[in-house]
Amino acid sequence: MLNTTFKAAGRTAVAAAAVAATLGLLAPQAVAADVNPPSPSTVSARAGAETRAIAVEDPQSVRAAANLCGSGYQLFLAERLPDARRFGTLFTYTKSGSSGLSGACAVFDNNTGAGQYMKLKICPNRTSPTCDTDEGTFTQYAGPVYTTGPNSYILCSKVTALMKSGGTSVINRVTYAAPCN
Repeated sequence: MLNTTFKAAGRTAVAAAAVAATLGLLAPQAVAADVNPPSPSTVSARAGAETRAIAVEDPQSVRAAANLCGSGYQLFLAERLPDARRFGTLFTYTKSGSSGLSGACAVFDNNTGAGQYMKLKICPNRTSPTCDTDEGTFTQYAGPVYTTGPNSYILCSKVTALMKSGGTSVINRVTYAAPCN
């Protein structure tokens, strides 16, 4: 779950958006998008059972991470890390284009309630990757990080999520941002 500080900031942003919408500065659907739970269309048809369970159990975190990625992204993977202790949650989203996948986005949620060194990296599937990385000490989350391009770049894009506590690695997960065919 995205931590309380992020949720409070999100509520403040929603309230500000509501005031802006009232004044005609935003479209009403922009406000509604921030407060509705994830709909089935925000979860990829290729998402696994664990990902679907997390989306049902914690729709606010799924929605918040999706909002960080931007419009058009669907949840592909939500994974509690490193295990049931859940120091972090890794979210990966994919975006479809006219010829297959056109983008992938990842957000690494800090569930510890304290600042931790975190590193999140996404690398497209190609021989000379240009990776997008976010690292530092974060109390809320690392990311979002993106890869875009033709379908062949997105399929099997590698995501690396690292978290250290007191100099000791507590999470070191490598997975894929998009399905490998």
